Amino acid sequence: MSATRLFVEADLSAGSEAALGEAQAHYLRHVMRREDGAELLLFNGRDGEWRARLSLRGKKAAVAEVGERRREQAAEPDLWLCFAPVKRARIDYIAEKATELGVAVLQPVITRHTNVERVNVERLRANAVEAAEQTERLSVPEVREPIDLGRLLAAWPAGRRLLMCDETGGGPPIGEALAALDEAARAAPWAIVIGPEGGFAETELSGLRRMKDVMAVGLGPRILRADTAALAALACWQAMVGDWRQPTPRLQSDYRTSRGTVPL
Repeated sequence: MSATRLFVEADLSAGSEAALGEAQAHYLRHVMRREDGAELLLFNGRDGEWRARLSLRGKKAAVAEVGERRREQAAEPDLWLCFAPVKRARIDYIAEKATELGVAVLQPVITRHTNVERVNVERLRANAVEAAEQTERLSVPEVREPIDLGRLLAAWPAGRRLLMCDETGGGPPIGEALAALDEAARAAPWAIVIGPEGGFAETELSGLRRMKDVMAVGLGPRILRADTAALAALACWQAMVGDWRQPTPRLQSDYRTSRGTVPL
């Protein structure tokens, strides 16, 4: 039987125990039908991936008894996705797929034309955790509280380059722009910014274009929905700048459809 893969907050080391949350215990018992002693894989974003065994404690509690390390923690691209929130199902989709595509930070951004009043950050994080469990990531992206675009730009960290998806068509094709980067630019920390369904306001576009390390790019001749634009830009960046440029050994060759499982 394949091992269920779980994200935990606890530090991981050989011989330690990692407490499992009530929702995780319920999932293992009643969804995955795992019994006492079942094999697990654990990761926490710091210590790599570890083999463990499930220890059921009473009717609801459970812990994972940690064994040996299976994979060392690996460096990942320092890439933010700054996006205007969209409707619920589609914002969940952004969180899930951006996690699969390797973002380090998910930053909801409130713009003048944003028409979503509330962002459920905890729900976005839950989606990111589940996606990380499924895709063999060793980390979960940080999900930040929404921030006004103007405040975000005013506090922009020095040296972080900004890839702006320009719906006005004012930038070169994204592939052409990324291919022209030198190695210093490729090695820099990056962020991708995506506007709302109604587009950026003109004052917002002006503010973005004034940023020191901004690069405005186009995403082709068709009008893309915000969630489509975000994932298209992420895929292009990973292929041209990020960790898609280097082959990564796979732990398995078959395609999985079950939630969070990998063979031992």
